[in-house]
Amino acid sequence: MSEHPISEAAAAPRAASLKPWRRAIIGGAIVAVVAFCAIFAPLLAPHDPNHQDLLAQLLPPAWAEGGDPKHPLGTDNLGRDTASRLIYGSRVAMIVAICASLGALVFGTALALVAGYFGGIVDWLVSRAVELWLCFPPVVLSLILIVGFGVGLGNVILAIILVDWTRFCRVVRSEVLIVRRQDYVDAARLAGFSHFRTLRREVLPAVGPLVLTLLSLEMGIAVIVEAILSFVGMSVEANVPAWGVMIADGRREMFQAVWGMILPISAIIITVLGFNLLGDGLRRALDPKLRQRVIQ
Repeated sequence: MSEHPISEAAAAPRAASLKPWRRAIIGGAIVAVVAFCAIFAPLLAPHDPNHQDLLAQLLPPAWAEGGDPKHPLGTDNLGRDTASRLIYGSRVAMIVAICASLGALVFGTALALVAGYFGGIVDWLVSRAVELWLCFPPVVLSLILIVGFGVGLGNVILAIILVDWTRFCRVVRSEVLIVRRQDYVDAARLAGFSHFRTLRREVLPAVGPLVLTLLSLEMGIAVIVEAILSFVGMSVEANVPAWGVMIADGRREMFQAVWGMILPISAIIITVLGFNLLGDGLRRALDPKLRQRVIQ
């Protein structure tokens, strides 16, 4: 028999209440590390990411045979430091992830709130627009928009917003349709709240956890889309280090220096995994039904 049954019984609910947050904490830690690298890239990078040293081409990582401690993760075909380019590449990934996801959130959620709350012809028009937009494959539509807008980080962000707003609109609209039938929404209208105040004070807080979860998941999607666009040369300029650009450069010497592709691919996988864990953890922690199921 346990010597401290009371303390163990008190600790059990506390441990159970932390279970839904474990994934969110792990994912948040990964995202925090990537964001830290992006913010303090000039201090963390050992070299200028665009500095070329043709005498140090395709050096392996420092721990491998022939590696140089000055270049801990090796160099590319132009002698540029891989570690520095990875660190600076996190800036592009985080800028696109945050700006594009927030833009898609604002645009898609605003349409979802209006369509789900008012219904009728407004809901029909928004739903048909979403269905029409979803007929195009997202990556193909992004490429088409980039061709029209031109190369540039701002255009990449705009293209992702115009493609991915439907993710928020479709999911949030379904939730708003449920929330608007709740008694507290009717009570707010009977109390004299305007439509805008009802949406802001009653409906939006109810769908807030869902929107927050979708935001974190969309950030991972934005990182992948930007990497694809930069891989085909339709994202940032050639002198801007990005993970997709590094993969494209490493593909040419993949049989001589495979780490040139493995390292940026690993950075993308880890970053997207962090966003997905954060989103899934927030969904489990903020959804009362899922949280109760985990605790039980």
